[in-house]
Amino acid sequence: MGVDGRLRAVVGLAQAMAAACAPRDSVRAAARGARLAMDGSFAAISAWERERGRLRVLVNEGERRAGEEEFPEDESYPVHDFPEITEFLHERWVGGGGPHAWVESAVGDRPGRRGEALRGRGRGTCVVAPIVLSGRAWGELYVARDEGLPDFDEDDAEFATVLAAVVAAGLAQNDRLEEARRLAFTDPLTGLANRRAVDMRLDEALEEHRRSVAAGAAGAGDAGGAGGAGGPATVVSLVVCDLNGLKKVNDTLGHAMGDRLLERFGSVLSLCGAMLPGSLVARLGGDEFCLVSVGPSADEVVRVTEEVCLRAAELELGEGVACGVASTGDPIGPVKSSRRLFRLADAAQYKAKAARSPKPVVAGRDTAVVRLADAAQRDAGERRRFRGRA
Repeated sequence: MGVDGRLRAVVGLAQAMAAACAPRDSVRAAARGARLAMDGSFAAISAWERERGRLRVLVNEGERRAGEEEFPEDESYPVHDFPEITEFLHERWVGGGGPHAWVESAVGDRPGRRGEALRGRGRGTCVVAPIVLSGRAWGELYVARDEGLPDFDEDDAEFATVLAAVVAAGLAQNDRLEEARRLAFTDPLTGLANRRAVDMRLDEALEEHRRSVAAGAAGAGDAGGAGGAGGPATVVSLVVCDLNGLKKVNDTLGHAMGDRLLERFGSVLSLCGAMLPGSLVARLGGDEFCLVSVGPSADEVVRVTEEVCLRAAELELGEGVACGVASTGDPIGPVKSSRRLFRLADAAQYKAKAARSPKPVVAGRDTAVVRLADAAQRDAGERRRFRGRA
């Protein structure tokens, strides 16, 4: 591959990593890009796990041999088995210059561990390039060629060093993007999900619910009315919680104690939410929290919400919690958007708060709540009027 070809390969590798949607896709794109750039048969990217003293393989790409999985669960090697890595990991380049790739071969009297591995898997040579992030060893890029293909040489090692630097830049960028995504969907005080994350999860869940309803209807039609062949609809439930007594804690004990109450209730909600597989627990803002459940029945969600109320009442700060539940597993009519599910859960929560109920109010089991919720609007004025009527 000429200079222009190698330049195109470098650009292609960087673009492929940038386009990846998940960390796994990113490392696979990096390994594939490096393999193609080096005219290799096989490539792998590994990360150094300092606490274990091992090099863990993240991805195997290209012509894999028996026992080589694309994304191995726990393929790792003790660092001390590879003296050249040990020297590298002790940052031998600190005195001057940067890390450099090297070539190893399956032939020779003392091929070493890598050479033995090459020979055992029908490969002739490999090039190993350290991956460095923020001045510290992160892992390595490994590219091999099968027996019978031209051996890697020093020029290839220099090129692999460049590729490893491009991979490192891509990993760093992905880390920054991942952190940005996390912050965009996380409440900074409690560490729970935020309203943006809830809206996305509800939209996805309700789309799944609508598909399951349609499939069930189609199945019943195909069955000719003889009992209905369609499967059950996916149940989507929303629990809205309003923490009682937060303002009083803030006013009398200070906002630091108010934050402590929010954090403690967030922990209670997380603990209870774990009883519902796949649930999402979030802080909507202020003293409002919610839980989104997809799959478990309405009865299961109500039972868990009752546990939330019991545990919240036992917190040393605050005055318990008011909870409202809205679930497609109850008779609430068609749910065309998350907005309606929120209206129903809000309405139930307002009624629980007004009545100082020690248990949740369930919209689908209180016809008055459903009627009032459907009549209410989402703007603040309507919400205030609704709360006064609850």
